[in-house]
Amino acid sequence: MRETPVPDLTYPPLTVAGLSEAELLERIFPRLNRGPETNDSLLLGPGDDAAIVAVPDGRVVLSIDTQVADQDFRLEWNNGYRSTGYDVGWKAAAQNLSDINAMGAHATSLVVSLTMPPETRVAWVEDFADGLTAGIRELGATQCSVAGGDLGRGSELAVSVAILGTLDGRAAVLRSGARPGDTVALAGTVGRAAAGLALLESGPNVSTLTREQRGLMDTQCRPQPPLAAGPLACEAGATAMMDISDGLVRDGNRLAAASHAVLNLDPAALRQLAEPLKPASVLLGADAMAWVLGGGEDHGLLATFAAGRPLPAGFTAIGSVEAPASTDGAGVTIAGRRAESGGWDHFAN
Repeated sequence: MRETPVPDLTYPPLTVAGLSEAELLERIFPRLNRGPETNDSLLLGPGDDAAIVAVPDGRVVLSIDTQVADQDFRLEWNNGYRSTGYDVGWKAAAQNLSDINAMGAHATSLVVSLTMPPETRVAWVEDFADGLTAGIRELGATQCSVAGGDLGRGSELAVSVAILGTLDGRAAVLRSGARPGDTVALAGTVGRAAAGLALLESGPNVSTLTREQRGLMDTQCRPQPPLAAGPLACEAGATAMMDISDGLVRDGNRLAAASHAVLNLDPAALRQLAEPLKPASVLLGADAMAWVLGGGEDHGLLATFAAGRPLPAGFTAIGSVEAPASTDGAGVTIAGRRAESGGWDHFAN
């Protein structure tokens, strides 16, 4: 059930400009790392100049991601929906956890930098901390803790998260290992977040949408990356893998280029992926297949496995790997025909 943050009933609403940094941190710290889970790798958490994290494996998997208001998320949508700090915190957790997952690792700790205009409400910051913590816990990253972070003042609301992970002695799964004959497989979903984005940007008011349509909106605001699938794929011998954040075809092209291969997708499998998107495509008169091929932010996993090898739980076959016809022929095809790229580009969109 989708959690709704408690509204701020103070008037006028308390903003970050009305608190010192220490006072704001006093409101944030109790909201972090709540839950029954313990994290043996976090030796020293928030409160000092730096955190201390154990690295039993001897290697660290590291990633970083930034979200900026009105570029990567919005607080006000065209259909009347208002994104909460909880939504933004959850999404920050999900997309960073997914990057670690895509390497076949699991996350151990993260640090957060939050830049805010002075008029940002304190309640929004508290909701953000709650959403970040809930995302980590409810998505299943039970060994991950918030190790610390930074607060800053700026003209735009922006969130940056750096995340650490461990492979627990396994070899990382890279984008470059796909070989002709491998099975192309998907864990999680594609297209749902794109359909949700279209609904959020559309005319129909949120109050008129069906449960299924609102569920697509939820995927955009609070993605559900399949965090158990990454380590399982690694243990099952995945030859290549990556997070789908910018679209199946765009990210598939990246994996294909790194592997010098062709990912030939099965039209029947793609049609099955498009079926759950019909509640939005019919309402908006849109092409559900375009969302499947070009929609990002579901944060599913695209992986390849040796032919004939059983796929691990959570993965579904959607195509096969083939040798390129020429040295520059790597990419994604559908039934042998080159697929249009589409997808998200931070500087072109």
